[in-house]
Order: sequence, then structure tokens, then C-alpha cells
Amino acid sequence: MNQGYPSSRIDYFQLPRPSWRKIKNILPKPKQNKRGGRPRIPDRTVINGSWYIQGRTLRVWTGCQWKAVHRSWFGLSPSVLHERFQTWQQLGLFQRIRRRLVNYYASRRKVKWKWQAIDSKSCPAPLGGESTGSNPTDRGKRGSKLHLLVDKRGAPLAVFITGANRHDKTAAVSLVISLVVERPEREQHLCADKAYDAADFRNYLVLEGYTPQIKSYPRGSKNPETGQLGLGESGQPARRWLVERTLSWLAKRRSIRTRWSKRVGNWLAFVQLACSHILFNLAVSG
Repeated sequence: MNQGYPSSRIDYFQLPRPSWRKIKNILPKPKQNKRGGRPRIPDRTVINGSWYIQGRTLRVWTGCQWKAVHRSWFGLSPSVLHERFQTWQQLGLFQRIRRRLVNYYASRRKVKWKWQAIDSKSCPAPLGGESTGSNPTDRGKRGSKLHLLVDKRGAPLAVFITGANRHDKTAAVSLVISLVVERPEREQHLCADKAYDAADFRNYLVLEGYTPQIKSYPRGSKNPETGQLGLGESGQPARRWLVERTLSWLAKRRSIRTRWSKRVGNWLAFVQLACSHILFNLAVSG
């Protein structure tokens, strides 16, 4: 099953029912209004609207705006949908959803700890905001960088956001620290590309119990960051493509491919919701 690419089987207007059953108990219980008044919009309706915005891949919009959601689609106004989304994001709800799905994946399929991979993807941020910076690979335009750590199957175990001008190795330690499941004490390898080829990061991985599998600069050439001579390749089979595949799954969501949210928390919430969907699919179908 292709986890990230849109297909005719995906309902963009409704979060899949199995996923909803996993997260509905996390949502805060509404307060009873004894004075009566207009009934509260159901949480299921709001999560469907959020699902539509983060996962929409129709070619009409380059990322759907909140105000573009028509009332007849979900039976609620865009302002109500945005207000409930903001409340959930501030309560850390989407982080808890991703944490629950990571634990569900770990209990259902067992995390493949032996071979992990780490990488990042730069995304344009035309409106600027928190955690943005000049992208050196995109003519200095504003952008954000999405950092990801996955296991051998490509399951997103940790996610972190920085500005596009930040070096990859600056977020690598934060990714390892932010793992929500406890790592076992056995052989573990962490695969990364040349951007992570730094002596301090290698030493940190060794202290954390990893065997670094980092692509080095060619033997005899100098690392522009450290000035050290490269050690050449380690001879291990290519395994970094797993994290690159997961990043491409996330990039299929147009709200993630281009960051239109000025608040980094809102964009991170979309990323966490998308990661939860990928985790659920991997837990069920492998």
C-alpha cells in the first residue's frame, strides 16, 4: 500500500474510521452548557475538516486555505474549524495523537530498531513566521526545514522543525532526544548523508549506543564544515532511501509541501497528523 501518494481509495473529506477510533479518546471532553443555546459542533466533523486541509491534493489550490472550506462540505463555518484546530494545537493534541500512533505501531508491528535513518527536507514558507530562514538552495527565499528520523520500515518516529538556514546536524540531536518510545539496548545503526558528517555528532551517536553509518566525503577530500579529510564510504548497503521515501509521502500533502502557516505550531500540527496517518497504515498493512 502506497502510504503517501493519493489514490481513488482515499476519502479527502473524512478521516478513515479506523484512525478515528484510535484518536477519539484523546480529544478533550466538551463542557456541558446548562444554559442551552446552539449545539456544539462534533469533534468528528472538525477532525474531518482538518484532515481535508492537510491532505488535500486536488489541483485547484496550492494548499487549501481555511476560508476556502465551504460550509456545505462539513456543516460548519471556516472560522469554527480554525478556532477548534488552534485550540487543539495549543493543548498539544496533535503531538499526543502522534505519540499514541507511534506506540500503536510499536505494539502492533514492533519497531525495527537495527537500521534507522535520518534526513531533512526544505519547504518554502512564503509568508515567513517562526522557525523560518533564508534557504541557501532556493535563492535565499524564506523556508523551513522538516527533520525526520525513521526505522527500517520508514515509520516516522521523531520529527523536528527548524529554519531552512539551519544546518542538518543542529537538529539531529533533538531528533534522537525526542523519540517517544524507549530504545532497547541492542545493536542499532543510524544512517545519514554527508550533511551529518561531523566528529561531534558521531561521538554523540556512539555515546547513545548507535553505530554511525554516515556517508563521508570522498577519501582525501576535505569536509567544508570541519576541514577534516574524508574517510570514504563504509561499504554498507544503501538504506537512507527509507527516510527519503517517508519525506516524499509527507510532501504529497500540499499543506506540508509548502508552509502557508505563519505559526510554526500550526504547520507542525499538520505534519504530526500526516505522520500519524502513515504510522497507522504501516501498523496495519506493514
